[in-house]
Order: sequence, then structure tokens, then C-alpha cells
Amino acid sequence: MRHRVFGKKLSRSKDRRKALFRNLVTSLILREAIKTTEAKAKAIKGLVDKVINKGKAGNLHARRVLSQFFTNSAAVEKVIKVLGPRFRQRKSGFTRIIKIGRRKGDNAPIVKMELIEGEGKKGKKKKGKNEAKNKKRVASS
Repeated sequence: MRHRVFGKKLSRSKDRRKALFRNLVTSLILREAIKTTEAKAKAIKGLVDKVINKGKAGNLHARRVLSQFFTNSAAVEKVIKVLGPRFRQRKSGFTRIIKIGRRKGDNAPIVKMELIEGEGKKGKKKKGKNEAKNKKRVASS
């Protein structure tokens, strides 16, 4: 029975699982989107939230904690300088999981896990028909 047992083991020992999660989170932070199995994506979702929330503080303590987790210093810098300010207004839910299909070899469900767009990545608003007409009227007058 799995009463009150937290997390997914994914058929790996503790060290291999920790390395897998660290590598997946690092890839997601640096590339902002990865393809992986659904089980692995769900397993690292909470970890990504914790990492980004730690990076929002941006102080020396947060930098040292993140440096212990990541083996790549570029990932630490990106969390603190880019992702922290981008998700300043959000408390959690920084990732999105999109189902792609199934892997050919073992029929495992494959998903695309990506960081959602925060404040810094808002697209430009498209002009409606009325705004375009008004602009033409002003230009011709």
C-alpha cells in the first residue's frame, strides 16, 4: 500500500531519480520546452514551481540554494534574472503539459512540457476592423 507516500519512483534508485529530475528541470529552464513522458513531466512539475519561486527572491541565499541544485550556472542565472521577474505576479502553475501522442517503441504517452508566458512575453494586440478603419480615416483627413 502507498498510503502517504509522496512522489513517483519511476523504477529508479534515489540517486538516479534525483539526477533525472535535475537534468529534466535544467533542460526545461534553459530551453523553456521539453518533450518527455507524461509520468516524468508530472513528477517534476512541483519541483519546477519550487525552483522558480526560489528564484523570485533573487537574493544571495536563493542563488546559493539554486547553485546546489543545478550543475549549470547558466540555469541559475536564467532563473534569477529572467524567470523570477517574468513570474513575479504568479504564485504557482508555471508549466503547461500538452499531450503529443504515444512513443513508437513502448507506447508510452509523450507530452510537451513548457513554461507558460508570463508578463515579459505578452504578444502585441491585434488591431480589430474598427481600429484599422479609424486609422485610415485619420490618415486621409
